[in-house]
Amino acid sequence: MVLCQGGEGDAAPAAGGQEPEAPAAREDGPGAVQPCPCPAPGVEAAGAEERRACGCCSGMSWPFCCSAPGAKKKAACPGLGLFYTILSAFLFSVASLLLKKIEDVHSVEVSAFRCVFQMAFVLPGLIYYKTGFLGPKGKRIFLFFRGFLGSTAMVLLYYAYQVMSLADATVITFTSPVFTSLLAWIFLKEKYSLWDLLFTLFAVTGVILIARPPFLFGSHVTGIEGSYSDHLKGTIAATASTLSAASTIVILRKVGKSVHYFLSIWYYAVIGLIGCVITLFVLNEWRLPHCGRDRVFLILIGLLGLGGQIFLTKALQIEKAGPVAIMRTMDVVFAFILEVLFLNHLPTWWTVGGALCVVASSSGTAIRKWRHSVKKAKQREI
Repeated sequence: MVLCQGGEGDAAPAAGGQEPEAPAAREDGPGAVQPCPCPAPGVEAAGAEERRACGCCSGMSWPFCCSAPGAKKKAACPGLGLFYTILSAFLFSVASLLLKKIEDVHSVEVSAFRCVFQMAFVLPGLIYYKTGFLGPKGKRIFLFFRGFLGSTAMVLLYYAYQVMSLADATVITFTSPVFTSLLAWIFLKEKYSLWDLLFTLFAVTGVILIARPPFLFGSHVTGIEGSYSDHLKGTIAATASTLSAASTIVILRKVGKSVHYFLSIWYYAVIGLIGCVITLFVLNEWRLPHCGRDRVFLILIGLLGLGGQIFLTKALQIEKAGPVAIMRTMDVVFAFILEVLFLNHLPTWWTVGGALCVVASSSGTAIRKWRHSVKKAKQREI
């Protein structure tokens, strides 16, 4: 799952995200061959140095930028990026489980603790890279809305986890890639095909199967966790969180690479913390957990969420975004397993059917984006 879809994505970095915030936010998958600015020794043409593609150049002078001719290149561990993705999904799912176990702590307060951990992690990076704390003048409005929408997605998602089934909330969050394509078509004028429309309909069908509105399924809905009113509130919160996370990814695409990703996370954490503190005082809900166990859970949620984002980011650095996005559906599998083992709640067939619809739509979207990026890369090589 994404603890900041936006969460959690958003998140993240998405990492998605993809946020981590989000894998969908990355236009070119990691591993794409980049032009090497360093010439090979003795290769010159009419006084100008000839460039070549090596995929490993970082701007250093020859021979340190890439391997010298005849030297053996260190092979990357196959499947390591996908392993990082699975590990990230597991950490996010355990953090969600701990959130379900916490008693008498409002979701907004949990979000505030999460923002504190984010700030503590990002601040040294901002100082090291000398990015400043406000960002470029022309991008600040986008960064503000990125922070506002991202933190809103996190709060709504945490609320959904508290009032409805863990598996149901997790499944709904995986409609984010579908809604991202729709919003990117509306605001960024990106291509939106009939396939994208079909995947959107699949995602909406999955959410309907999970929500089971009375006007379609009757007034007596069985197999849900708690009351139906809480289930419906959780469904609305999870869907709103997904839309906020999708909006965050569209904003990140608009900003592009002109803003350092640490600065983007900084806005997310600062605006989220300020918003959470104000909301807690308005609701008069600010209080530390009475139980020492709950305090430990709060700390673990922050650490696990941060670890999940780190592994998702590392996965996107060494693996293409398409396979990572598909492998992230393991969040749903872990959510089902943890719910059965630790919450003693068996998912209904309606939930399983909704999960299949959502996973099919998100995987289909990811595969299409991946094939499109591979096709563009081949065209550039030609």
